[in-house]
Amino acid sequence: MPYRRLPNTDNARLKALRKALTLGSDIPPHKLAFSSRNLLRAQKFLPFFEESIKHQRQFLSSSAKKVKNYNEILRKARIYLTHFVRVMNMAIYRGELPSEIRAYYGLPTNELSVPSLNTENELLSWGRRIIDGENIRIKKGGTPITNPTIAVVKVRYEQFLEAFHASRALSDKASAVAQKTSELRKEADDIILNIWNEVEKYFSNLPAGLRREKCEEYGVIYYLRKGELAETNTVQNSLHITT
Repeated sequence: MPYRRLPNTDNARLKALRKALTLGSDIPPHKLAFSSRNLLRAQKFLPFFEESIKHQRQFLSSSAKKVKNYNEILRKARIYLTHFVRVMNMAIYRGELPSEIRAYYGLPTNELSVPSLNTENELLSWGRRIIDGENIRIKKGGTPITNPTIAVVKVRYEQFLEAFHASRALSDKASAVAQKTSELRKEADDIILNIWNEVEKYFSNLPAGLRREKCEEYGVIYYLRKGELAETNTVQNSLHITT
């Protein structure tokens, strides 16, 4: 026997609800295969569900662009901080600066390593240490490191900092939007389930084939099981060969 399956995508849910409302508008209440109560429930619910899905899709599209911009800002901040440390390390390697200056930035003085800046937290932490360390060193009479200067590095870092906080706020908003839509999906599924249950009950006295056909007119979706699908394909192939 074919089995019924509720919609599992937003488009399928919308299609099922719109189908029910169209039939509810076209068929007199006493001939409709589901109750006026569920029809009214669907009528009230559908506009909210459509608006929520539309809002979520627009938000996701806008967010994708913002995330792309954020990733570029993050990449630039990482590059400038990395280059600053490398230029400093090269000056130390050439003997132009003492290795002890690395202590200003919270870096070990017995090696010429570049700190890991792979994560946002690492970038936040090391960016602040490097900027503060260079400013303190200059105030104490140290020669500024150039190409890039700490002023340029600071601009990139602060752009990242601003974008980071905006990204966190965007993430929180995305979670709220997704949660709202998720709750509406549950209600949509409940409405569709109730309508389909009533439709199947309404046509329950009809022969199996006709019952399924009538239910499908109301948008009820049936799927053939694996064995039934193979059998149907075999029959269709036989008819094709005979024809």
